[in-house]
Amino acid sequence: MNRALTLHDVIAAGIAVAAGLALALVLRVILRWLGERARRTRWTGDDIIVDVLRTLVPWSAVAAGVAAAAAALPLTRQVGHIVSQTLTALVMLTATLTAARVISGLARSVAQSRSGVAGSATIFVNITRVVVLAMGFLIILETLGVSIAPLLTALGVGGLAIALALRDTLANLFAGVHILVSKTVQPGDYIRLSSGEEGYVRDINWRNTVVEELSNNLVIIPNAQLAGTNMTNFSRPEQQLTVTVQVGVGYDSDLEHVERVTNEVVESVMKDITGAVPDHEAAVRFHTFGDSRIGFTVVLGVGEYSDKYRIKHEFIKRLHQRYRSEGIRIPAPARTVSLEQSGEAVIPHPRPSLDAAPGGRLGTTA
Repeated sequence: MNRALTLHDVIAAGIAVAAGLALALVLRVILRWLGERARRTRWTGDDIIVDVLRTLVPWSAVAAGVAAAAAALPLTRQVGHIVSQTLTALVMLTATLTAARVISGLARSVAQSRSGVAGSATIFVNITRVVVLAMGFLIILETLGVSIAPLLTALGVGGLAIALALRDTLANLFAGVHILVSKTVQPGDYIRLSSGEEGYVRDINWRNTVVEELSNNLVIIPNAQLAGTNMTNFSRPEQQLTVTVQVGVGYDSDLEHVERVTNEVVESVMKDITGAVPDHEAAVRFHTFGDSRIGFTVVLGVGEYSDKYRIKHEFIKRLHQRYRSEGIRIPAPARTVSLEQSGEAVIPHPRPSLDAAPGGRLGTTA
């Protein structure tokens, strides 16, 4: 010490620490009030910023109070330097953690706003957090007087060994980045792989992609495998799609009447059922003269892939009911079967069965 410690020094240091604590409490109350106001806005970024400031600002106020107390005390130059560096390192560490939370939170918010789902591409969030923490750690070391040049050299030399040891992990990491950057798959898309798995993409992280099936089961697919397989994305380039339903009516039906009734049913389904496309133009296309019916295809508009099951279900119910009320017949498949033996008459049976050909052999005839 340059001089002896006096009661005045202790009181001044205590007042400085108390002032720092009081300021931290006041700032925390103010930031809590701002947080309540931020929750009422639509943008989630202000919620993240206020939340992390509630950690950074109070601790900075406490550090400022401690620094003022240290300045009031008659400390030696060496002790004062150590205290100053310690407080600086603590503030910088808090700022680094806060910056990592802010930037990663904003990255998550942007990914969620673009995908429209709760789950987001955490690969970008994790990469952002690691980069910010690494940069902050290096800045703290440089501030404390530790040379970071040997550390960077060691990392450069050991990078090759790390890359060889983590070859599969790095392959999945870069495959995930490629998938997201190319925008072939985004969280929220409904995909089907050539191997048969299908569902909604819930997350793309640093190693794998999480796909949620309609049965609520999760399928975990490595990013490298997803990038190298054939895949159908039902959400791109547009989420709306069309599905077809095959129908058949009897040969005695009035096809103009059938088409008109079917179009009316399609229009009612498109307007009444959630998930349908209200402005979809009804389409009925006759295409086949079958054995017992005239076949045609009905085209329905669907908002997204998982809605097609409900839309087809409701359409078939309404179409069947309407056909019954209009007297339109949907014939069942029928075959005429005859049993023949040498010297005996032919007995027709208008139901599905087998034919007994001459000589006792069985066969079928249309």
